[in-house]
Amino acid sequence: MTPTLSPRARLGAVALAAAVLAAFAVVYTVRAVGRDRPAAGSSHLTLDNTPGLYVRTADGKVAALGERGPRKTALSCRRFYASGTGAVCLTTKPGIPPRTQAIVLDRSLRPRRTVTFGGTPNRARISPSGRMVSWTVFVSGDSYSGGSFSTRSGILDTRTGYLIKNVETLQLTLGGRRYSASDVNYWGITFARDDNRFYATVATRGKTYLVEGDLKAWTARALRENVECPSLSPDGTRIAYKKRVRDGSSDPWRLHVLDLRTRRDTPLAETRSVDDQAAWLDDGTVAYALPGRARGSSDVWSVPADGTGKPVRKARDASSPSMNAVR
Repeated sequence: MTPTLSPRARLGAVALAAAVLAAFAVVYTVRAVGRDRPAAGSSHLTLDNTPGLYVRTADGKVAALGERGPRKTALSCRRFYASGTGAVCLTTKPGIPPRTQAIVLDRSLRPRRTVTFGGTPNRARISPSGRMVSWTVFVSGDSYSGGSFSTRSGILDTRTGYLIKNVETLQLTLGGRRYSASDVNYWGITFARDDNRFYATVATRGKTYLVEGDLKAWTARALRENVECPSLSPDGTRIAYKKRVRDGSSDPWRLHVLDLRTRRDTPLAETRSVDDQAAWLDDGTVAYALPGRARGSSDVWSVPADGTGKPVRKARDASSPSMNAVR
């Protein structure tokens, strides 16, 4: 015969069961939150305490390279760039049409702001101060080697919050005259230390140009033809870029460095075709990605910026190099 519980006993049993379920829920919640946290050993990795070369690894994670191998962060990015005072991570959002998110990160690699826009990730940069952030996406096509592509570049001022979704409204001067055309494309923005001056590639009528831009005046002027994906040196005197040295889509580019004062152009010792926006490791060395052993993979290499020496592989199965120096 089953004993009958008194009302007081039944109430106590219900309360006990509720307490057990609540405790279980708390434990489950804590464990679930723990799964979303960065893995042990990477949560304390910040731009302040971990200087050196940062890359995107084959699994999409951002890692800092050191003598003992890569230390991965919790970040997953399609493109990544760090300046020491901040960083930017480009990710993709599923859907049709494709969308990109630019996640602006602080020194602790924590999100400060996220901007969502159309296109697939291609280039990303942040100014030396960490204030200005830029990105380039493909809105049609997926390669610079063919002629059927279109890009869109944007800029975010993280101090004021001012967002420029498309820099194609810049007042462009080409050949000493104001220029406007429906086929104008910009890509590969790189910032000077004053957070106002910048350099970029502009393409129109089948030609590419290096342009110098002025954010406050909202103008850009062409400086030189046949310059793609510029990258300004830390001392602000030179531009590393890829130069088209042959027609067609087979090995079309060669890395060069342009002296902005003398306009002297120097081909670098890397003779393979580099389809990347090179990153300066210091005032004398640039890094870039090249196709790796497996299909779709890439390795990060470096080469002296004065045309001497020879290429050195810095990391296998990696891309998006950037040098973070603690400031």
